[in-house]
Amino acid sequence: MNFGEAIKALKEGKKVARTGWNGKGMFLYLINGREFQNALKYGYGEYEHEPTITSSIAMKTAQNTIVVGWLASQTDMLAEDWIIIE
Repeated sequence: MNFGEAIKALKEGKKVARTGWNGKGMFLYLINGREFQNALKYGYGEYEHEPTITSSIAMKTAQNTIVVGWLASQTDMLAEDWIIIE
């Protein structure tokens, strides 16, 4: 699938990856800002000018680490080898 379809899948709560990625077990997923905020019991307006947490794309790497705030390259955006990870 293409990058637009991969983004749609992320928004539906699915994990996605590229078949062209070399690392084993690498995939992307969406961290829902509202759910993250609620889990931290943060964002209830208890403080003046309290910010909210926005959603972010994260990557699980081949080294078994999580990178929050993954950015797509032009190659990623133009690729047609995106797949949904079950």
